[in-house]
Amino acid sequence: QYLLISEFGYICRHSPDKANEIMTGALNSIDANQLVVIESTAKGREGHFHNIVMTADQMAKRRSKLTPLDWKLFFFPWYLDPSYSLVGDVVIGEEMRQYFKNLEDRYDIKLSTEQKNWYVKKKATQGENMFQEFPSTLEECFQVSIEGAYYAKNMEQVYTQNRIVKLPHDPMYQVETWWDLGMDDFNVILLTQTIGPQIRFIDMYFNRGENLGHYAKWLDERGKEMGYRYGAHHLPHDVAVKELGTGISRQETLWKLGLRNILVGKKFGINEGIDRVRMLFSRFYFDEQLTKRLTDSLFDYRKDFDAKMGVYKDKPRHDEHSHFADPVRLLACEWRELIPEIPGQASQATSSSFFG
Repeated sequence: QYLLISEFGYICRHSPDKANEIMTGALNSIDANQLVVIESTAKGREGHFHNIVMTADQMAKRRSKLTPLDWKLFFFPWYLDPSYSLVGDVVIGEEMRQYFKNLEDRYDIKLSTEQKNWYVKKKATQGENMFQEFPSTLEECFQVSIEGAYYAKNMEQVYTQNRIVKLPHDPMYQVETWWDLGMDDFNVILLTQTIGPQIRFIDMYFNRGENLGHYAKWLDERGKEMGYRYGAHHLPHDVAVKELGTGISRQETLWKLGLRNILVGKKFGINEGIDRVRMLFSRFYFDEQLTKRLTDSLFDYRKDFDAKMGVYKDKPRHDEHSHFADPVRLLACEWRELIPEIPGQASQATSSSFFG
């Protein structure tokens, strides 16, 4: 009559076949008169555990009436434990102050000085595992540092520094696009504005199985809807390769479809591109709604795993997350900061694409 499943998040991450067996076997055999409890630490935003939690959370937010076959969510943040407090003089840096302010402004989570002291000291020892072991919000549970993830530490800083926010389009600046081309796989377009030192990801679009005309049409309609003034459209190097069947490149096709100011990127090594992304990460800001799929993928973008050898390979895993990370890598390889012009001398700008 009772079923307890422990650490289902870990099973979903490391043994997806076993997780499928639990879903199709144990959970498929229960009825309305039985009680099932799943308790687990979250391990990323993939798999059955994440889907169950998110579905239960959405039903709770909508205040849906639960049936006997629906899941009820119980989340216990660290600050509910009264023992998690610390008296004393603790230096709280700017990053942590911003994090606590974000909790109060966005989630109405008001912490005492002693609770903040405890969190700062605990984070000093837990580091990137803090969200996993002592989450403040449900979202933090799934923002864990995944083994082999390329940008886990960078994305933790983005979250802590409150750089995933509402980013309104600024009509004073051009909108650049960055592409990852795919037909059977995802085709992803990221839209950015560079304002001062900030590279802002303000919008995005992705789809699969559509021709180039579909994406050109989306850009045109989206631009008119949002008032975008497009600058350069940055595409990967293989866009200039002529198709065997037609002898026409995808760059030429996009030109015929009306897409102008196309810049074809140079071919960079994958690891070099990843290093360039890490160097630029402190400039990145993301719209919390329009680019959520991007931020989720940057958390989960990771190395491929060699199951036979039991080690991570020195190359990314090819999955849906890689398609969203690739245009960011293109941006990092092609982006150049505009150097202020010195009076009486020629402009020292290495690129004008962001400013027309």
